[in-house]
Amino acid sequence: MIVPNYLTADEALKHVMPGQRVFIHGSAATPICLVEALQRRHLELHDVELVSITTLGDVNFDRPEYRKSFYFNSLFVSAATRNVANSEDGDYVPVFLSQIPLLFRRDILPLNVSLIQVSPPDIHGYCSLGTSVDIAKAAIEVSKYIIAQVNPLMPRTHGDGFIHVSKLDSMVWHEAALPEINYSSDVSEAMKKIGIHVASLVEDGSTLQLGIGSIPDQVLMNLSTHKNLGLHTEMFSDGIIPLIESGVINNSQKKLNRGRSVTAFMAGTRKLYDFVDDNPSVRVMDISYVNDTSVIRQNQKVVAINSAIEIDLTGQICSDSIGSYQYSGIGGQMDFIHGASLSVGGKPIIAIPSQTNKGVSRIVPFLKEGAGVVTSRGHVHWVVTEYGIVNLFGKSLKQRAKALIEIAHPGHREMLELAYYNRFVK
Repeated sequence: MIVPNYLTADEALKHVMPGQRVFIHGSAATPICLVEALQRRHLELHDVELVSITTLGDVNFDRPEYRKSFYFNSLFVSAATRNVANSEDGDYVPVFLSQIPLLFRRDILPLNVSLIQVSPPDIHGYCSLGTSVDIAKAAIEVSKYIIAQVNPLMPRTHGDGFIHVSKLDSMVWHEAALPEINYSSDVSEAMKKIGIHVASLVEDGSTLQLGIGSIPDQVLMNLSTHKNLGLHTEMFSDGIIPLIESGVINNSQKKLNRGRSVTAFMAGTRKLYDFVDDNPSVRVMDISYVNDTSVIRQNQKVVAINSAIEIDLTGQICSDSIGSYQYSGIGGQMDFIHGASLSVGGKPIIAIPSQTNKGVSRIVPFLKEGAGVVTSRGHVHWVVTEYGIVNLFGKSLKQRAKALIEIAHPGHREMLELAYYNRFVK
């Protein structure tokens, strides 16, 4: 049995040098103690490029003293990186989540150092990437130096996420609670209605993909009477647990990974992390597999549920920016929208409240100047708001506009009707 040689975080982070590119493990696996040690070295470092997808916890680089040392190049912008990504000290790489591993494996973004968080090694010396295998598997395959935070509170998950201690260049023992997210704490009446509408589109035997946020959890709450559902999703949240425990999600009808729920990462509460710990019914896999369109389409009746920031009257979906302000990222929306559309009986769904919390319509005549189109109007199918359901597939521009106006907020329909007239009639 290999006995690890543990260092302090400050000792381990001495291996990061000026001018290097450093990967930071994301989501609930964000190695906060390693990031803090990196930040403590900011006076010694310069031109260090940081890359990651969503990070959770206190990893804020939006401070003047850090901006002189670190350049944050986000692969998916989140709250912790949003201000930096929209400044001169950061940037964003538009890329499908499924293809981020290619950036590492093809040396488009070669990695010098990876900061990861893992479970303690088992008797054979294998640690687990735990809650987030996603792009981390590719990162550790190619990184020249790997620093691991070893946390006994990190669940040991089945799937692609095992790494032997011999592959870890530095190990830091640090027990700390994983970041938690509870999507049930901020649910509007509109979201509840959307959850009911979307659930009505889910047939028995469907395979589910769920995006991030409150709406997917509302959908899950309305599936308790369904039968033989499967799960093949980039993200796994608390709302899935009751459906697995009750047998609603049993994965019995899937063509791939039959009997197993498949995900790339998870974010939720401690209940979720305990549920997946050493649970062979859940496989946490490389994102290049989970989000591969050719893999997704092999399961029948794939229902992909994603959201958006705004949608124009022709069906163009903006999900990653507010105008030119980078708010999030492309992520896996297109991977699953297209994959579901190719699945036999599949239903790609965009679920979106009809207006923002400030009363601004999310269905608009034109996307904001600078807005990014994540899902093209050629890919969009089902759109759901609290006011109803429409299917845009096969509809003309005029038909799409009329259909979307019908599910817009009543307070904005007159404005949209006028936009329709000016564009298509006048």
